[in-house]
Amino acid sequence: MPGDECSSSAKATTAAVHASGKDIVDTAVAAGSFKTLAAALDAAGLVETLKGKGPFTVFAPTDAAFAALPEGTLKSLLEPKNKGTLQSILTYHVVPGTVAAGDVVKLQNAVTVNGQRVDIRVSDDGVEIDGAKVTKADIRCSNGIIHVLDTVILPSTKDIVATAVEAGKFKTLSAALEAAGLVEALKSKGPFTVFAPTDEAFGKLPAGTLESLLRPESKDKLAAILKYHVVSGRVFSDAAAKGATVETLQGSSLRARSENGQVFVNDVRVVSADIDTSNGVVHAIDSVLLPK
Repeated sequence: MPGDECSSSAKATTAAVHASGKDIVDTAVAAGSFKTLAAALDAAGLVETLKGKGPFTVFAPTDAAFAALPEGTLKSLLEPKNKGTLQSILTYHVVPGTVAAGDVVKLQNAVTVNGQRVDIRVSDDGVEIDGAKVTKADIRCSNGIIHVLDTVILPSTKDIVATAVEAGKFKTLSAALEAAGLVEALKSKGPFTVFAPTDEAFGKLPAGTLESLLRPESKDKLAAILKYHVVSGRVFSDAAAKGATVETLQGSSLRARSENGQVFVNDVRVVSADIDTSNGVVHAIDSVLLPK
């Protein structure tokens, strides 16, 4: 739409564009290149949300981007039975607030309405969001801003337990969750943050400790220890820079901190941070946390 959009380089030197009188949905419809997105928003029941006050930042896939999905994918997503999945995908394209191109290039990631984070990469070739190229930026709307993507980006569909199993380095944790009867809880909607000890971390426990904890008579004690590693909600590693204190499901608190670029939780090192899952986030840690 003339006057409503502008291009942006990776350096985001583009001047600001004045907002049109149209909201995000009406702007997308009027542009003519987001017919599939508009239909998907309608099928997902998100039209009224994106016509609301906001503001929102929408990374909007073009019709060509949707057409590039594997054959049958779009048709399946638009079926009423897959409304939840479609909502999850579309909200993964939305970030709360107005994030203009000049701000996007300063970020390494952004938390979406879906709850998961998108990765942002800036290079001489332009800006990529989870590998999708931003082909046009700063389409201003009355309730936010649109950046156009050439690819549909997809959130993680695996829950915390499935993610841990697939990773291959949390076999002991998986067995412990099973023994403690916590598998179904961590496969539920959540969201949760799990500080997940690796197999090596469990291997550091005194001889005989793990074997003892895995016995049926130790189920309650094991459950308490594991719950000490779980926090309600999504807590990403950047909270450590602020010295965040979070309450665990066990009832005690954990203190996160950052030192020389390394994140620690109660002095236990985070070896792999911000692993997104469909129902939360996982941080791998190198020792087992033990409540006092």
